[in-house]
Amino acid sequence: MKIAIDAMGGDYAPLEIVKGIEIARDRYQNIEFQLYGTENEVKPLVNNWDRIELIATTEVIAMGDEPVKAMRRKKDSSMVRAAMAVKEGQADALFSAGNTGALLSSAIFLIGRIKGVDRPALASAMPSFDGQHDQFVFMDLGANAENKPSHLYQYGILGSFYATHVLGITAPRVRLLNNGAEEDKGDEVHKIAHQLMKNSPSFNFLGNIEARELLEGTADVVVADGFSGNAALKATEGTALMMLKQIKQAILASGVGGKLGGALLKPAFKQVQKKLDYNEAGGAVILGVKAPVVKTHGSAKAAAVANTMGQIKTMLDNQLVPDIQNYISAHTEELQSGKQVLNAQLND
Repeated sequence: MKIAIDAMGGDYAPLEIVKGIEIARDRYQNIEFQLYGTENEVKPLVNNWDRIELIATTEVIAMGDEPVKAMRRKKDSSMVRAAMAVKEGQADALFSAGNTGALLSSAIFLIGRIKGVDRPALASAMPSFDGQHDQFVFMDLGANAENKPSHLYQYGILGSFYATHVLGITAPRVRLLNNGAEEDKGDEVHKIAHQLMKNSPSFNFLGNIEARELLEGTADVVVADGFSGNAALKATEGTALMMLKQIKQAILASGVGGKLGGALLKPAFKQVQKKLDYNEAGGAVILGVKAPVVKTHGSAKAAAVANTMGQIKTMLDNQLVPDIQNYISAHTEELQSGKQVLNAQLND
């Protein structure tokens, strides 16, 4: 399998990207890596060219660039060239730590949507501290600021496939992020989405979930509109990091006894911190496009890059995208009938 790498995307690119790729190359024997980037910056960083190829590019999409304009105007950028390689069948998957909006645009407009998927979404595996599994799928995390009920319904399908194929969860439990557990909670979009999901044979829907329950392990897939999902993700991450920081400061300020107790608890704190660390989980996946496209955190370093290569390998090994395509194609009538129900409810 071949993975196209945007070597210039990210806060620490290309150094940490190249380091991560060399770690992944040594870890995974059946992957070839295509590095797209500025030759005089990338080439000196590679220590061993085994299964690594450099494709020279002359432009870089910066973090502050307007996504769609950058994608269209910077055709020789590392990100666009890597996306085109996937589109043209020269690579099987795309990776970047760069501009999220530009990567979304490249995935949707260059690689293309799966036929029958209305709105691709950004999904990530989040830690689960109770329940049957260590992680759950959370989507949409900001690919779409606004969503229709049919989009949320489709996210239930896409998220379930990711949960089974990548996280190894059988019959994943799907819940809808809302401002209350009752099915009549929320705005019209969420009320109608709840009804569509409740009656769907495509996944195991267990109803609404509130943001405070996200990490409790009561769902394997949590579906959200892009605005709410992004806000909930950042609030959860920020709260977790702040709590760990405050606990550390409290221990340091509590005298000798507190420091001794903190030393004894250090392994437990490290375990929790590791579970919350995005470097361990891999990247966010754009689900609903014709190939695996994965975006890792802009500040990701080599370890996160290498782990994300393993995530992409799992997606390719387990035929995630082909299986989604086959399912959507085989259930076109069901998806269309869901839209008809939606339109009737909206007209009422």
